[in-house]
Amino acid sequence: MTVYGFHASHEQVPPADLLQAVVHAEQAGFTAAMCSDHFSPWSARQGESGFAWSWLGAALQATDRVPFGVVNAPGQRYHPAIVAQAIGSLASMYPGRFWAALGSGEASNEHITGGRWPRKDVRNARLRECVDVIRALLRGEEVSHDGLVTVDRARLWTRPETVPPLVGAACSEATAAWCAEWADGLITVNAPRETLLGIAGAYRSAGGRGPLTLQVHLSWAPDEEEAAALAHDQWRTNVHAPPASWDLDTPELFDTVSEHVTVEQVARTVNISSDLSRHAAWLQEYADLGFDAVMLHHVGREQRAFLDAFGAKVLPQLDVTRPQPATAEAYR
Repeated sequence: MTVYGFHASHEQVPPADLLQAVVHAEQAGFTAAMCSDHFSPWSARQGESGFAWSWLGAALQATDRVPFGVVNAPGQRYHPAIVAQAIGSLASMYPGRFWAALGSGEASNEHITGGRWPRKDVRNARLRECVDVIRALLRGEEVSHDGLVTVDRARLWTRPETVPPLVGAACSEATAAWCAEWADGLITVNAPRETLLGIAGAYRSAGGRGPLTLQVHLSWAPDEEEAAALAHDQWRTNVHAPPASWDLDTPELFDTVSEHVTVEQVARTVNISSDLSRHAAWLQEYADLGFDAVMLHHVGREQRAFLDAFGAKVLPQLDVTRPQPATAEAYR
């Protein structure tokens, strides 16, 4: 049994429309949700960038049972004490319904502070400091810290009764193994079968605990050419592997380097098909690989037709379950 959830892409959909979409997703049979946390989109064609934390409060209130997660990068654009406060407030209002995935970030979002964009090893070290600060604050400790981030006598006065999960975000085996040291679970994005097996295996072999979550990019439309054109228009800037995806710092740069990307290249990172049974088979393959939760990101800007089609024709072909309460202890 696998959790199948809806991924809300703030880079592509205005927050009000995205709120309607996540309510509709719950009604259509999706049992979980998550969202991105961007300051800028990946392409000027995507054209949006709503503030995730404002939206999460509204989305949790507007839905009945669906748990939510967010992928966040503390350390530069966000001070870890502020991230801890945001996590603590949402988890205290909606116990068992919120988790956060933490990653080292991308320059496209973080450069706005004017600070230097660090090397990957420095970003990882900074993230680990942030994780330790966030955990200590959520436990109720007063925290002072001097390192790659600085904290002076911080304390959370509003905290949840149980600490929500802090999940590691990884796109490589090396990062997955490193996340096993501190994370309550792991999230990655769709990739070839061998790559996904390697990431999941690296996390588990290093002692990683908690659920494995996969964010799947897909494009569906009633017509095959329409599905392909939609994916090419909206997601061709996302075919670039690290370090390009980490280090390019504006939507315009992503558009420039993606000018000659083909539909075939996009299809390596986006599941493109008008055939709903084919989409169901892809999703079942991910469950068979051992992923406990699969979060569906339809890369089109319009979400309702996708939600209706997948709710009526795809989810019934799968063994859909509800996630366990989102607490760090439950994930261990």
